[in-house]
Amino acid sequence: MKKYVSLSLFLFFGFLVHAQSDACACCTEDHTAFDFWVGDWEVTKTDGSAAGKNTIEKIEGSCVLRENWTSANGNYTGTSYNFFNLSTKQWEQLWIDNAGNHLKLKGNRIDNHMILSSDEFTHTDGKVYKNRITWTLNEDGSVRQLWEVLQGNEVASVAFDGLYRKKG
Repeated sequence: MKKYVSLSLFLFFGFLVHAQSDACACCTEDHTAFDFWVGDWEVTKTDGSAAGKNTIEKIEGSCVLRENWTSANGNYTGTSYNFFNLSTKQWEQLWIDNAGNHLKLKGNRIDNHMILSSDEFTHTDGKVYKNRITWTLNEDGSVRQLWEVLQGNEVASVAFDGLYRKKG
């Protein structure tokens, strides 16, 4: 019995030392592919009017991006959690808002675009759609977020088109 306790303690402390020596488990190129979105942002619509404010921060040892959105009038808020899934080799997002809605997305970065899409769903009109949100890093450091609703490969509607500019 004493041998088992000693072995258990050895394995436990070995794990702790390994975990502490691994300075950044999520600092790979894949894990940092969405870092261009990190910051405090003022967001405007395509007509230049205020859409809202958004803060994106790295949490959980830089393994997760947490988004905190507040609309310009302050009535609509939401939070998303974004992470690179090592098993699927894709980025995933879970969005939850104060209206009780949620959205699950997955995808990857291609050049200066992070492109995440939902699974297909059947709308009340009986047609099948999917959401596709693209974040584009612009040369000036701003980020465009374009949320399209697709029917097949065609854009059925645009749910949001905003430009993020860093505060200050």
